Amino acid sequence: MGVVTEDHRAFVASLPHEDTQLLVLRDELYDGSWEEMRRDLEARRDGKPFIFKLINRIEEDLKRIARLAAYEERNGVDLKDYLEEK
Repeated sequence: MGVVTEDHRAFVASLPHEDTQLLVLRDELYDGSWEEMRRDLEARRDGKPFIFKLINRIEEDLKRIARLAAYEERNGVDLKDYLEEK
């Protein structure tokens, strides 16, 4: 299991600032829910009422969210647990 943990640490350490920012925002603003964050960004993009004004790169952020959420699901981890290592 130690190798897997190190793999996750390495993955988080390799993330660009925009990705780590999304991890922090997900936990601080959306109680750790990728789905709530995704819905909020999509509503903003589509001109519907939204909760938080985040950043202007909505399409890029939605792709980042999909990639990060897929990594977490595939590996059964919460990347925020490794975020402090960065």
